[in-house]
Amino acid sequence: MEKKVLGIVLNALPVILMVALIPFVGEDYTLAVIYILIIIASLSIKREPKDFLFLIFGFLIMTLCEYIFTSTGVESFNRDSLFGLMPVWLPFLWSYAFVTMKRVIVILEN
Repeated sequence: MEKKVLGIVLNALPVILMVALIPFVGEDYTLAVIYILIIIASLSIKREPKDFLFLIFGFLIMTLCEYIFTSTGVESFNRDSLFGLMPVWLPFLWSYAFVTMKRVIVILEN
C-alpha cells in the first residue's frame, strides 16, 4: 500500500509543480514553455506505454472543451492568451494531467 501511495505522489509531482508555478510566472508563453520542459523531463525520466497517446488526447480534447466552455460563457479566465479565451499554457497542463491520471489508474489496478 505504501508503495502505491508513493507511486501516486511521485507521478503527481510534475502536475503539482505546474499548478504551483501559475502565480509566479506572469507571462503565459513563458509558462507554456516551462510546462513543455517539465513534460519532456518527466517523460524522459519515465515513459510508460500509451503516455504519448494520453498526452495528445488530453491536449486536443481539453483544448476543445475549454474553448467551448469559454466561448459560451460557462467559464472565463483573466489570462486569455489562447484564442482570446484561455491561457495558452492550460492545454499543456491538462495534457500532462491526463498522463498522470492514466498512470494513477495503472498503479491502483496493480
